[in-house]
Amino acid sequence: MMAWLAIVRHGEAAPGTPDAERRLTSRGEREAHSAGRWLAGRETFTGARIWTSPLRRAQQTADVIAQAMSGTAETVDGITPDDDVLALIERLTLFDDPRPLIIVSHMPLVGTLAGRLVDGAPGVGLAFPTAGIALLEAEVWAAGCASLQAFVAPPHG
Repeated sequence: MMAWLAIVRHGEAAPGTPDAERRLTSRGEREAHSAGRWLAGRETFTGARIWTSPLRRAQQTADVIAQAMSGTAETVDGITPDDDVLALIERLTLFDDPRPLIIVSHMPLVGTLAGRLVDGAPGVGLAFPTAGIALLEAEVWAAGCASLQAFVAPPHG
């Protein structure tokens, strides 16, 4: 059975400290709304689970996406900018839920995760713009086993 994963980078965030508390700019909020509308328009993602990093800018983005999809976002550890991509892939391998999954996180994690799942090689990644979305499909979430079905940036078409 094929499974679906959307990897989403948070919308544009304002500079500031501490990093974990950085908030979306007004542009970032517009980007998040655009991403939410685009994902809500994908029938494949109806009823998706939404995982978000605990950092504020990702949470704000995930909340907007969840609202557009009539769902809720779950804060999950292990998906912050510097977390271990291989540990996340192992977690995805054990993910036992038939629903599609949306992960809202940060660079470099989102780019590295997408690159590893599609290409399989370390050091290969996608350059995600803010609120960029990669849609992946796979039978199993392992390095080199996913197919990139779409890669979009705001304003999402």
